[in-house]
Amino acid sequence: MLDAVIFMLGLGGVCGVVLSAASKIFYVYEDPRIAEIEGMLAGANCGGCGFAGCAAAAAGVVNGKASPSVCIVAGPETANAVAAVMGVDPGSAEPKKSNNLCEGGHRATDRYIYSGINSCRALSQLYGGKRDCSIGCLGYGDCVKSCLFDAIEMGPDGYPVVNEEKCVGCGACETACPKNILVVRTMSDKLLHFNQETNALAPCAQTCPAEIDIPEYIARIKKGDYAGAVNTIRERNPLLLACGRVCPHPCEDYCRRGIEDDPVSINQLKRFVADYEMNSGSRLPVTCAPSTGKKAAVVGGGPAGLSCAFFLRRLGHDVTIYDMMPKLGGMIRYGIPEYRLPKEVLQWEIDGILNLGVDYKPNVKFGKDFDLKSLKADGFEAVFLGIGAWKDYSLKVEGEDLDGCFTGIDFLTRFAVHQQKDSDKSVSIGTKCAVIGGGNTAIDCVRTLIRLGAKEVSIIYRRTRKEMPANMVEIEAAEHEGVLFNFLAAPTRVIGDENGKVKGLEYLKMELGEPDASGRRRPVPIEGSETVIDIDMLVTAIGQGPDTGFVEDIDDLKELELTRWNTIDAANPETLQANIPYVFSGGDAYTGASLVVEAIGGGRRAARSIHQYLTEQPVEPVTDSLYKTHIKESLFDTVPGVNKKARTPMPELPVDARIKSFVEADLVISESDAQFESSRCLSCCRLCYNKDSN
Repeated sequence: MLDAVIFMLGLGGVCGVVLSAASKIFYVYEDPRIAEIEGMLAGANCGGCGFAGCAAAAAGVVNGKASPSVCIVAGPETANAVAAVMGVDPGSAEPKKSNNLCEGGHRATDRYIYSGINSCRALSQLYGGKRDCSIGCLGYGDCVKSCLFDAIEMGPDGYPVVNEEKCVGCGACETACPKNILVVRTMSDKLLHFNQETNALAPCAQTCPAEIDIPEYIARIKKGDYAGAVNTIRERNPLLLACGRVCPHPCEDYCRRGIEDDPVSINQLKRFVADYEMNSGSRLPVTCAPSTGKKAAVVGGGPAGLSCAFFLRRLGHDVTIYDMMPKLGGMIRYGIPEYRLPKEVLQWEIDGILNLGVDYKPNVKFGKDFDLKSLKADGFEAVFLGIGAWKDYSLKVEGEDLDGCFTGIDFLTRFAVHQQKDSDKSVSIGTKCAVIGGGNTAIDCVRTLIRLGAKEVSIIYRRTRKEMPANMVEIEAAEHEGVLFNFLAAPTRVIGDENGKVKGLEYLKMELGEPDASGRRRPVPIEGSETVIDIDMLVTAIGQGPDTGFVEDIDDLKELELTRWNTIDAANPETLQANIPYVFSGGDAYTGASLVVEAIGGGRRAARSIHQYLTEQPVEPVTDSLYKTHIKESLFDTVPGVNKKARTPMPELPVDARIKSFVEADLVISESDAQFESSRCLSCCRLCYNKDSN
């Protein structure tokens, strides 16, 4: 008995020694963060995250195989807490949601009859599926079967509908879909997305310089979901109030309904929902990603700068706007008259951007009050140059500097500054005024002069009415307000009196010759046709470009490359990165004088590149980019089945009332008209459209 006890004690001692040695030799360390993170997760062990359970998911986070937002059941607070444990950027903690990109469904035509397995994946193996559309939804609901959270259903129209409240962003539906119709994105992913050749896009959305999902926001208006329509627009365009008033809507030129009928009044619908939010008494909430701690400076507070600042802030970066004028807005504040875009409307929109946490510094000029060196010293890691096109082109004829002669932007800016009480300098108006030019600035000048009390106002243009680049609706409004048009007239000199004040304008009569590079017929002078008209005020509005004189004044910018038009040169128009790596540009500073919506689109595009630069990613465009092109198969010659319905006319103040003040001339359509006009939309995609649209 004693021997047995001694033996067991000895055996125990040997085992203890062996186990002690083994624990030293075969010791396995477990990072304590795994247990800490596991304790923060939901504990559901649902497997929706792709890991076997919460412990495995926590290990994945620690090992760098999963993001802090790995748990699809827990909310952003948990993701932020996990990010804090790991000491990483909590920006990766943005919640993800599934998005359906195709709404073709039953209306999409079939190439062949399929009688196989009721599975999208099986069907896709046969020539990519039965649909004519190569990218469209196949309709058998593999995504529905894959969702563990009952967040997707096949809607009555034959395409999947996502319930955002139930969706946890696990990505199972995206994995199950063989056509990439369902994608799981964060808010930042949506903001950073640009049109691609493989996207489900209507021709209007392909054309919009801001790339707004036009059919989506019109569909929301049709359903009465005005807040949803505003949010859809704001994903791409933060200046919807301004655009709803001044955009020449190039999208409408490609409206498929317009092939057989009048195009849908897309811009009036945008203005309707924009005004709906403004007049509702409250702002719709705008979400921003968690702070990245990165700083970007925006030089210029016009539409490009405001757009760039808006999207950078929403992506989590700290942004400060520097502007040379007393108030933000740039050309849409100082170059567009009050009767087209009321200043209080613009300010409401700008305040919404600033309320996100965007800082701004007014009355500071680049190259004089600050420069790149001072911005870098203040901690800014990237700079956006959105300096606009404030420099008027001169006529280069004798006498254009006489007293009573102005250039277009100078005249409009002087009046706007005085009108807003930013200056006590008034503008002296003549009684017989002439404006040279045929663009929107020229039209703004003549309509402003009418409202300021000029007795006679004329436009002098060297081509015909047909070739005028101004918006047709603006030309017609000017005609209704009494503006005279003198076509095929090329000014040759300005005549002054003995006191140096303008008293006349001489021009040559022209005739149209062969088309030039712009496609318009070139005006050719008629010899001996000199004509003089009496005037006491002249405004030259023949175009404008960026004032890039600061380049020579700032040492850090002397290497900045410019084009022969004095615009900022960015080698790739899709990244807008200058030859100085941390400098980006957009808007009129890059394109020359162009559309407001073009500047907005450029600001968002630059924000994407700046985000890539700040987060140390390669600065490069999206793959399969559709930049300024169209999907050829989406452009139709005919659209069968359209029942013609008259387009909703734009309501406007009567001429007699509007020419007496700067009260807004164009009004917003009624809710009933918005419902009717939205019903005219065919809800187009690449190939399919709603043949049953009213």
